[in-house]
Amino acid sequence: MFINTWINNNMGIFDFFSSDIAIDLGTANTLIIHKGKVVVDEPSIIAIDMNTNKVLAIGREAMQMHEKTHHNIKTIRPLKDGVIADFHAAEHMIRGMIKMIDKDKKSWFPTSHRMVICIPSGITEVEKRAVRDSAEHAGAKEVYMIHEPIAAAIGIGINISQPNGSMIVDIGGGTTEIAVIALSGIVADQSIRVAGDSFTKDILDYMRRQHNLLIGERTAERVKIEIGSALTELDGGPEDYEVRGRDLMTGIPKVIKISYPEIAFAIDKSVSKIEEAVLKALEISPPELSADIYENGIYLTGGGAMLHGLDRRLSLKTKLPIHIAEDPLRAVVRGTGSALKELNNYKSVLMT
Repeated sequence: MFINTWINNNMGIFDFFSSDIAIDLGTANTLIIHKGKVVVDEPSIIAIDMNTNKVLAIGREAMQMHEKTHHNIKTIRPLKDGVIADFHAAEHMIRGMIKMIDKDKKSWFPTSHRMVICIPSGITEVEKRAVRDSAEHAGAKEVYMIHEPIAAAIGIGINISQPNGSMIVDIGGGTTEIAVIALSGIVADQSIRVAGDSFTKDILDYMRRQHNLLIGERTAERVKIEIGSALTELDGGPEDYEVRGRDLMTGIPKVIKISYPEIAFAIDKSVSKIEEAVLKALEISPPELSADIYENGIYLTGGGAMLHGLDRRLSLKTKLPIHIAEDPLRAVVRGTGSALKELNNYKSVLMT
């Protein structure tokens, strides 16, 4: 009786010094789930003082500085194409975002964390080690990794342990992950480094080439979100959008109006690459799973799933039903959170 009472009273103390967190470490955005809630949803960017090497801002605050800094301040996006490109900046960013979880909680002792981090399915062993090392340096005592398409499937409520094929197309910032999942594993997959960042770059290039207008990355990102389209003809498409930039001929700032068919034309090549990868994944799938996919359709997750008309374009190409996940931006982190919550049930899909 005394022992049980002591354990119950002191479990809270142990929880105080350790916590479980699920991280969707994305090229564009990083999301963290703690105690079943999304507590951090910030852009994956960090601002550093070049003189002192001190971190000035992380996430949204650093994004406001992006492309507006002088030579003493540098903004860094630590992830490129879904993997860590700057180890030092990634470590600082993860640590800073973990601190955002309990901003108001003062602790005299360092908190150790058990983390589940999602990674692209096409990641190499070296890139996996970079993710694990960054997490450990940021205070993780245990690090588990889960492939993004599997996390996305769990996040949208698919029972991945069933002998029933499900196809996930997760279009993130740096990579597009396409996977056919059955029996808690990836049967066929394609991972391509064409995704949201590619669309942004296409819009930048198009504005410069077609309109002699130089715009920043942030403006191109806004254009993509507001009027980004995969088709030149949509029922009730978005209104024309005003774009501000610098005229390359005169050097003077100017404003022009852009329509969604223009953006559809600008990003067409990148969307075609995603289509090809989807067809390739369907081609290499076992026939029995192909029958399941014909019945269940394809599920779209990630920020790219919100591109106007993408579901219709993929449906026309594959002749299959396309389903956009509810809140596609958070599907992966929700699945990562579920895997963390039921660690023993999902042991087979977690990597240590």
